[in-house]
Amino acid sequence: MNRQRLLVVGLIAAAAVIAGLVIWMPRMGASHALSGYIEGEPLYLAAPVAGTVRSVSVVRGQEVAAGQALFVVDPTQVRAQADQASAEAAAAEAQALDARKGQRPTELAVFEANIAAAEATARDARATLRRVEPLVRQGWYAPARLDDAKSAADAADAQVRAARKQRDAAMLGSREDQIRAADARVTQTQAAVIGANARLAEVSPRSPAKARVEDVFFHAGEWAPANQPILSLLPDERIKVRFFVPEKDLSAYRVGRVVRFACDGCAKGLTARIEFVAPRPEFTPPVIYSREARDRLVYLVEARPSTRLNPGQPVDVEPLGGS
Repeated sequence: MNRQRLLVVGLIAAAAVIAGLVIWMPRMGASHALSGYIEGEPLYLAAPVAGTVRSVSVVRGQEVAAGQALFVVDPTQVRAQADQASAEAAAAEAQALDARKGQRPTELAVFEANIAAAEATARDARATLRRVEPLVRQGWYAPARLDDAKSAADAADAQVRAARKQRDAAMLGSREDQIRAADARVTQTQAAVIGANARLAEVSPRSPAKARVEDVFFHAGEWAPANQPILSLLPDERIKVRFFVPEKDLSAYRVGRVVRFACDGCAKGLTARIEFVAPRPEFTPPVIYSREARDRLVYLVEARPSTRLNPGQPVDVEPLGGS
Protein backbone atom coordinates (compact mmCIF):
# COMPACT_ATOMS: atom_id res chain seq x y z
CA MET A 1 0.00 0.00 0.00
CA ASN A 2 2.82 2.38 0.90
CA ARG A 3 4.55 1.48 -2.33
CA GLN A 4 1.46 2.37 -4.31
CA ARG A 5 1.16 5.69 -2.49
CA LEU A 6 4.82 6.43 -3.10
CA LEU A 7 4.41 5.52 -6.76
CA VAL A 8 1.40 7.84 -7.11
CA VAL A 9 3.19 10.66 -5.31
CA GLY A 10 6.23 10.14 -7.53
CA LEU A 11 4.13 10.20 -10.67
CA ILE A 12 2.37 13.38 -9.55
CA ALA A 13 5.70 15.05 -8.75
CA ALA A 14 7.12 14.00 -12.11
CA ALA A 15 4.05 15.36 -13.89
CA ALA A 16 4.39 18.65 -12.01
CA VAL A 17 8.03 18.91 -12.97
CA ILE A 18 7.24 18.17 -16.62
CA ALA A 19 4.40 20.70 -16.63
CA GLY A 20 6.66 23.33 -15.10
CA LEU A 21 9.30 22.67 -17.69
CA VAL A 22 6.72 22.90 -20.48
CA ILE A 23 5.48 26.24 -19.16
CA TRP A 24 8.74 27.89 -18.16
CA MET A 25 11.26 26.54 -20.65
CA PRO A 26 9.92 28.64 -23.56
CA ARG A 27 10.04 31.74 -21.37
CA MET A 28 13.52 30.93 -20.13
CA GLY A 29 14.72 30.36 -23.66
CA ALA A 30 12.81 33.28 -25.11
CA SER A 31 14.78 36.14 -26.58
CA HIS A 32 14.76 39.50 -24.85
CA ALA A 33 14.61 41.26 -28.26
CA LEU A 34 12.29 44.22 -28.62
CA SER A 35 9.36 43.72 -30.96
CA GLY A 36 8.84 46.05 -33.89
CA TYR A 37 8.10 46.33 -37.60
CA ILE A 38 9.10 48.22 -40.72
CA GLU A 39 6.94 51.26 -41.46
CA GLY A 40 6.85 53.29 -44.69
CA GLU A 41 5.52 56.84 -44.96
CA PRO A 42 4.55 57.40 -48.63
CA LEU A 43 4.39 60.69 -50.48
CA TYR A 44 1.08 61.38 -52.22
CA LEU A 45 1.45 63.43 -55.40
CA ALA A 46 -1.51 65.31 -56.85
CA ALA A 47 -2.30 68.19 -59.21
CA PRO A 48 -3.70 71.50 -57.88
CA VAL A 49 -6.41 71.58 -60.56
CA ALA A 50 -9.00 69.10 -61.73
CA GLY A 51 -8.59 67.64 -65.19
CA THR A 52 -8.09 64.61 -67.38
CA VAL A 53 -4.95 62.60 -66.73
CA ARG A 54 -3.06 62.89 -70.01
CA SER A 55 -0.36 60.34 -69.21
CA VAL A 56 1.20 58.31 -66.40
CA SER A 57 4.86 57.57 -66.99
CA VAL A 58 5.39 55.00 -64.22
CA VAL A 59 3.83 51.77 -62.97
CA ARG A 60 3.34 50.35 -59.50
CA GLY A 61 6.55 48.97 -58.02
CA GLN A 62 8.82 50.86 -60.43
CA GLU A 63 12.03 52.46 -59.21
CA VAL A 64 12.22 56.16 -60.10
CA ALA A 65 15.12 58.57 -59.92
CA ALA A 66 15.02 62.09 -58.50
CA GLY A 67 13.61 64.47 -61.11
CA GLN A 68 11.96 61.75 -63.19
CA ALA A 69 8.60 62.67 -64.81
CA LEU A 70 5.63 60.93 -63.21
CA PHE A 71 2.32 62.05 -64.77
CA VAL A 72 0.64 64.90 -66.62
CA VAL A 73 -2.81 66.35 -65.97
CA ASP A 74 -4.43 68.40 -68.76
CA PRO A 75 -2.43 71.68 -68.67
CA THR A 76 -4.70 73.75 -70.94
CA GLN A 77 -6.30 75.78 -68.14
CA VAL A 78 -3.15 76.57 -66.19
CA ARG A 79 -1.16 77.26 -69.38
CA ALA A 80 -3.77 79.85 -70.38
CA GLN A 81 -3.44 81.45 -66.95
CA ALA A 82 0.34 81.50 -67.31
CA ASP A 83 0.06 83.15 -70.75
CA GLN A 84 -2.36 85.75 -69.37
CA ALA A 85 0.00 86.54 -66.48
CA SER A 86 2.93 86.92 -68.90
CA ALA A 87 0.92 89.30 -71.07
CA GLU A 88 -0.08 91.43 -68.08
CA ALA A 89 3.54 91.57 -66.95
CA ALA A 90 4.66 92.73 -70.39
CA ALA A 91 1.97 95.44 -70.40
CA ALA A 92 2.99 96.63 -66.92
CA GLU A 93 6.66 96.81 -67.94
CA ALA A 94 5.74 98.84 -71.03
CA GLN A 95 3.68 101.24 -68.92
CA ALA A 96 6.53 101.66 -66.43
CA LEU A 97 8.94 102.40 -69.27
CA ASP A 98 6.51 104.86 -70.85
CA ALA A 99 6.08 106.65 -67.52
CA ARG A 100 9.76 107.60 -67.64
CA LYS A 101 9.55 109.08 -71.13
CA GLY A 102 8.31 112.45 -72.35
CA GLN A 103 5.78 112.94 -75.11
CA ARG A 104 6.38 111.91 -78.71
CA PRO A 105 8.10 114.25 -81.22
CA THR A 106 4.83 114.97 -83.01
CA GLU A 107 3.25 115.99 -79.73
CA LEU A 108 6.24 118.15 -78.85
CA ALA A 109 5.91 119.84 -82.25
CA VAL A 110 2.52 121.17 -81.18
CA PHE A 111 4.13 122.86 -78.18
CA GLU A 112 6.86 124.33 -80.39
CA ALA A 113 4.15 125.79 -82.64
CA ASN A 114 2.41 127.31 -79.62
CA ILE A 115 5.72 128.90 -78.57
CA ALA A 116 6.22 130.33 -82.03
CA ALA A 117 2.72 131.79 -82.04
CA ALA A 118 3.21 133.32 -78.58
CA GLU A 119 6.53 134.80 -79.63
CA ALA A 120 4.91 136.33 -82.71
CA THR A 121 2.19 137.88 -80.57
CA ALA A 122 4.83 139.22 -78.18
CA ARG A 123 6.81 140.81 -81.01
CA ASP A 124 3.67 142.49 -82.35
CA ALA A 125 2.81 143.79 -78.84
CA ARG A 126 6.35 145.20 -78.41
CA ALA A 127 6.18 146.89 -81.78
CA THR A 128 2.86 148.48 -80.87
CA LEU A 129 4.36 149.67 -77.59
CA ARG A 130 7.30 151.26 -79.42
CA ARG A 131 4.93 153.15 -81.78
CA VAL A 132 2.55 154.33 -79.04
CA GLU A 133 5.18 155.50 -76.57
CA PRO A 134 6.56 158.53 -78.54
CA LEU A 135 3.08 159.57 -79.65
CA VAL A 136 1.93 159.67 -76.04
CA ARG A 137 4.94 161.83 -75.12
CA GLN A 138 4.07 164.20 -77.96
CA GLY A 139 0.50 164.39 -76.75
CA TRP A 140 -1.12 162.68 -79.72
CA TYR A 141 -2.45 159.84 -77.53
CA ALA A 142 -3.69 159.81 -74.00
CA PRO A 143 -1.41 158.24 -71.31
CA ALA A 144 -3.97 155.45 -70.89
CA ARG A 145 -3.12 154.29 -74.42
CA LEU A 146 0.50 153.74 -73.33
CA ASP A 147 -0.61 151.76 -70.29
CA ASP A 148 -2.72 149.51 -72.49
CA ALA A 149 0.22 148.91 -74.84
CA LYS A 150 2.54 148.03 -71.95
CA SER A 151 -0.03 145.62 -70.49
CA ALA A 152 -0.48 143.89 -73.86
CA ALA A 153 3.31 143.51 -74.25
CA ASP A 154 3.69 142.06 -70.75
CA ALA A 155 0.81 139.64 -71.34
CA ALA A 156 2.37 138.49 -74.62
CA ASP A 157 5.73 137.88 -72.88
CA ALA A 158 3.94 135.87 -70.20
CA GLN A 159 2.27 133.73 -72.89
CA VAL A 160 5.69 132.98 -74.37
CA ARG A 161 7.04 131.86 -70.98
CA ALA A 162 3.96 129.70 -70.35
CA ALA A 163 4.27 128.01 -73.76
CA ARG A 164 7.92 127.23 -73.10
CA LYS A 165 7.10 125.76 -69.67
CA GLN A 166 4.44 123.55 -71.23
CA ARG A 167 6.98 122.25 -73.74
CA ASP A 168 9.54 121.54 -70.98
CA ALA A 169 6.93 119.67 -68.91
CA ALA A 170 5.93 117.60 -71.94
CA MET A 171 9.55 116.50 -72.38
CA LEU A 172 9.62 115.12 -68.83
CA GLY A 173 8.23 111.72 -67.73
CA SER A 174 5.45 111.12 -65.25
CA ARG A 175 5.60 112.24 -61.63
CA GLU A 176 7.68 110.19 -59.17
CA ASP A 177 4.62 108.79 -57.43
CA GLN A 178 3.22 107.61 -60.75
CA ILE A 179 6.54 105.98 -61.64
CA ARG A 180 6.64 104.17 -58.29
CA ALA A 181 3.07 102.97 -58.83
CA ALA A 182 4.02 101.67 -62.28
CA ASP A 183 7.05 99.85 -60.83
CA ALA A 184 4.87 98.28 -58.13
CA ARG A 185 2.48 97.07 -60.82
CA VAL A 186 5.42 95.43 -62.61
CA THR A 187 6.43 93.61 -59.41
CA GLN A 188 2.86 92.45 -58.88
CA THR A 189 2.50 91.05 -62.38
CA GLN A 190 5.90 89.34 -62.22
CA ALA A 191 4.84 87.58 -59.01
CA ALA A 192 1.68 86.45 -60.80
CA VAL A 193 3.84 85.00 -63.59
CA ILE A 194 5.94 83.05 -61.09
CA GLY A 195 2.81 81.66 -59.43
CA ALA A 196 1.22 80.69 -62.75
CA ASN A 197 4.38 78.95 -63.94
CA ALA A 198 4.59 77.08 -60.63
CA ARG A 199 1.03 75.83 -61.06
CA LEU A 200 1.87 74.82 -64.62
CA ALA A 201 4.79 72.74 -63.33
CA GLU A 202 2.57 71.15 -60.67
CA VAL A 203 0.28 69.53 -63.27
CA SER A 204 3.30 67.54 -64.50
CA PRO A 205 5.33 66.89 -61.33
CA ARG A 206 8.64 65.06 -61.07
CA SER A 207 9.89 62.75 -58.40
CA PRO A 208 11.36 64.73 -55.47
CA ALA A 209 13.82 61.95 -54.62
CA LYS A 210 14.86 58.43 -55.48
CA ALA A 211 11.90 56.24 -54.60
CA ARG A 212 9.69 53.40 -55.71
CA VAL A 213 6.12 53.77 -56.88
CA GLU A 214 3.91 52.33 -54.17
CA ASP A 215 0.57 52.71 -55.95
CA VAL A 216 -1.09 54.39 -58.95
CA PHE A 217 -4.63 55.66 -58.30
CA PHE A 218 -5.51 57.24 -61.69
CA HIS A 219 -4.56 56.22 -65.21
CA ALA A 220 -4.42 58.03 -68.54
CA GLY A 221 -7.87 59.16 -69.69
CA GLU A 222 -9.42 59.27 -66.22
CA TRP A 223 -10.74 62.46 -64.63
CA ALA A 224 -8.86 63.41 -61.47
CA PRO A 225 -10.30 65.93 -58.96
CA ALA A 226 -8.11 68.76 -57.76
CA ASN A 227 -5.67 67.81 -54.98
CA GLN A 228 -6.62 64.13 -55.30
CA PRO A 229 -3.48 61.91 -55.24
CA ILE A 230 -2.63 60.46 -58.64
CA LEU A 231 0.06 58.14 -57.28
CA SER A 232 2.13 57.54 -54.16
CA LEU A 233 5.90 57.25 -53.82
CA LEU A 234 7.91 55.59 -51.08
CA PRO A 235 11.38 57.20 -50.80
CA ASP A 236 14.09 55.21 -49.06
CA GLU A 237 14.52 57.89 -46.39
CA ARG A 238 10.87 57.53 -45.36
CA ILE A 239 11.23 53.84 -44.47
CA LYS A 240 11.71 53.38 -40.73
CA VAL A 241 12.11 50.73 -38.09
CA ARG A 242 9.45 51.14 -35.41
CA PHE A 243 9.88 49.29 -32.14
CA PHE A 244 8.72 49.66 -28.57
CA VAL A 245 10.88 50.05 -25.49
CA PRO A 246 9.76 49.27 -21.93
CA GLU A 247 9.54 52.26 -19.64
CA LYS A 248 12.35 51.06 -17.39
CA ASP A 249 14.83 50.84 -20.30
CA LEU A 250 13.95 54.12 -22.04
CA SER A 251 17.01 56.02 -20.74
CA ALA A 252 19.29 53.98 -23.00
CA TYR A 253 17.54 55.14 -26.20
CA ARG A 254 18.50 58.55 -27.48
CA VAL A 255 18.33 60.17 -30.90
CA GLY A 256 21.50 59.35 -32.84
CA ARG A 257 22.25 56.00 -31.19
CA VAL A 258 22.50 52.93 -33.39
CA VAL A 259 20.56 49.73 -32.75
CA ARG A 260 20.90 46.28 -34.29
CA PHE A 261 17.91 44.39 -35.57
CA ALA A 262 17.02 41.24 -37.46
CA CYS A 263 14.12 40.07 -39.59
CA ASP A 264 13.18 36.88 -41.42
CA GLY A 265 14.97 36.55 -44.74
CA CYS A 266 17.10 39.66 -44.14
CA ALA A 267 20.86 39.95 -44.21
CA LYS A 268 22.81 39.65 -40.99
CA GLY A 269 24.09 42.60 -38.99
CA LEU A 270 21.43 45.15 -39.92
CA THR A 271 21.55 48.46 -38.07
CA ALA A 272 19.37 51.54 -37.75
CA ARG A 273 19.98 55.03 -36.35
CA ILE A 274 17.39 56.35 -33.90
CA GLU A 275 15.61 59.48 -35.16
CA PHE A 276 12.66 59.77 -32.80
CA VAL A 277 11.71 58.73 -29.26
CA ALA A 278 8.09 59.25 -28.27
CA PRO A 279 7.68 61.70 -25.37
CA ARG A 280 4.63 59.84 -24.02
CA PRO A 281 4.13 56.17 -23.20
CA GLU A 282 1.45 53.87 -24.57
CA PHE A 283 0.28 50.35 -24.01
CA THR A 284 1.76 47.69 -26.24
CA PRO A 285 0.04 48.03 -29.65
CA PRO A 286 -2.02 45.06 -30.82
CA VAL A 287 0.29 44.56 -33.79
CA ILE A 288 3.01 43.19 -31.48
CA TYR A 289 0.84 41.55 -28.82
CA SER A 290 2.31 38.46 -27.21
CA ARG A 291 1.78 36.66 -23.94
CA GLU A 292 4.96 38.22 -22.58
CA ALA A 293 4.48 41.77 -23.94
CA ARG A 294 0.77 42.48 -23.55
CA ASP A 295 -0.49 45.11 -21.12
CA ARG A 296 2.98 46.60 -20.79
CA LEU A 297 3.71 50.32 -20.82
CA VAL A 298 6.14 51.09 -23.67
CA TYR A 299 7.57 54.02 -25.67
CA LEU A 300 7.63 54.18 -29.45
CA VAL A 301 11.08 54.57 -31.04
CA GLU A 302 11.73 55.19 -34.74
CA ALA A 303 15.07 54.54 -36.45
CA ARG A 304 16.25 54.76 -40.04
CA PRO A 305 17.60 51.43 -41.31
CA SER A 306 20.92 51.12 -43.11
CA THR A 307 19.30 49.25 -46.01
CA ARG A 308 16.00 49.23 -47.85
CA LEU A 309 13.33 46.97 -46.38
CA ASN A 310 9.68 46.32 -47.13
CA PRO A 311 7.04 47.98 -44.93
CA GLY A 312 5.14 45.57 -42.75
CA GLN A 313 8.05 43.26 -42.02
CA PRO A 314 8.26 42.28 -38.32
CA VAL A 315 11.67 42.83 -36.75
CA ASP A 316 13.46 41.97 -33.54
CA VAL A 317 15.61 44.78 -32.15
CA GLU A 318 18.58 44.02 -29.94
CA PRO A 319 18.19 45.95 -26.65
CA LEU A 320 20.73 48.65 -25.87
CA GLY A 321 22.76 48.82 -22.72
CA GLY A 322 23.01 51.86 -20.46
CA SER A 323 23.52 55.30 -21.97
